[in-house]
Amino acid sequence: MPAESIAAPSTLVERVIRRDRLIVALAMAAILALAWTYLVSMAAGMHAMAREAQMQAAMAMPEMRGWGAGAFGALFLMWAVMMTGMMLPSAAPMVLLVLGAYRRRGDGRARLGSALFLAGYLLAWTVFSAAAAASQVMLHRAALLSADMAARSTVLAGTILLVAGAYQWLPIKNACLAHCRSPLGFLTRHWREGASGALRMGVEHGLFCIGCCWALMVLLFFAGVMNLLWVAAIALFVLIEKLAPRGPLAGRVAGAALVFWGAYVLIRGG
Repeated sequence: MPAESIAAPSTLVERVIRRDRLIVALAMAAILALAWTYLVSMAAGMHAMAREAQMQAAMAMPEMRGWGAGAFGALFLMWAVMMTGMMLPSAAPMVLLVLGAYRRRGDGRARLGSALFLAGYLLAWTVFSAAAAASQVMLHRAALLSADMAARSTVLAGTILLVAGAYQWLPIKNACLAHCRSPLGFLTRHWREGASGALRMGVEHGLFCIGCCWALMVLLFFAGVMNLLWVAAIALFVLIEKLAPRGPLAGRVAGAALVFWGAYVLIRGG
């Protein structure tokens, strides 16, 4: 058989993979753009509400906005969109790898499989968002958050920094980070067939990412939940930690810095 006839199908598959990767990458870019557009708009609204609350407090007026089921729903949506905007860039290489794996296996539903994988990944972070929103409501009711949704208590602020920093050095953090930094290894160990398998793989990968990054997300309670500079900085750090050659080292250095910062906040506050 001529070499050209052997190479032709492989070349065709690679062209299809490149085309599909472009389509999926553009779709993820669109989702990312929508998420950040929403966050910028939401942040502006939250800052206006914070100024209003500060004015009411200065005038000794009762707070006019309650934190009932409607507030929880708004917070949940905010956290879910924020987690999408923060975590989608670091998950993109895995999604594209899943797409290529389906194509090379001759699966005609490669795009669907990669979309379900992404849906499962975001589903895991959506559950985390519900827990984060519930935590924010409890902290607010305990009067531990300021009007801009940052830690009001020195003890809370220092503890958040200490926990986030110490977690960077724990074995469970390193194990979860190793899974996130080795997409091919993850697929080798966790591959599932079919649509439900793609969804399940996405959820599993999302759980590993939560295990890797949850403490970094808790830092938003220290800096202000809608502090977009911190949101962007944490998203960039997650990207570096997962994709850069010295990512784990950067994580440990950052962890040590957070521990020292937390100790300073507690000592100074005491």
